[in-house]
Amino acid sequence: MIRPQKNSLIHWFFHHYILWIVRRNFHKVKFEPAAIAKDKAVLLLTNHFSWWDGFLMYHLNHRLLGKKFHVMILEDTARQVSFFKYMGAFSVNKNSKDMMASLDYAAGLLNDPQNMVLIFPQGKLYSNFTDQVVFQKGLMKIISGAQNNFQLLFAATFIEHLQYKKPSANVYLKTITDNLTYKSIDELAAAYQQHYSSAKELQTEIAL
Repeated sequence: MIRPQKNSLIHWFFHHYILWIVRRNFHKVKFEPAAIAKDKAVLLLTNHFSWWDGFLMYHLNHRLLGKKFHVMILEDTARQVSFFKYMGAFSVNKNSKDMMASLDYAAGLLNDPQNMVLIFPQGKLYSNFTDQVVFQKGLMKIISGAQNNFQLLFAATFIEHLQYKKPSANVYLKTITDNLTYKSIDELAAAYQQHYSSAKELQTEIAL
């Protein structure tokens, strides 16, 4: 498992770099305000469809949540893009016994109210307009290990150009007030699916 590392200079540089490339490459990143408790960590679950996903959620965290950013990424990605570990990334290897250490580490982060942990529950890339969002099972291990010391936040992101040369990203958010509502990965996935489907319907209704 590759853990986050601290380097103030590298973090400062890539913090500003990420915010800059989002501003430079997108016409707008839009989201509705979400009620976030200051005394709880945030577990952010979102769809995974592009290279931009982590950067867009970093931008969202900076503008809305104000937490310390952490994200679970595949170990191959962590090795290929070494600066990610300075921005809060930690790795998971689904084909290794080390996977449990990654899940326990994520749960531990959620016991600190200053933290935000980003998880892509699909585990790999899918089309931005796929109908079904399939969850990997390890997510419930993180939720049970965090002992309800966090706030669950759903995000569904869709990107379109419409009349602009640069695309706009619409991030639809939903705050879950009671994490213990979901007793299984199927129940959690169904709740996220409902949010995703509603967000997708709203996205396709956009007219100019």
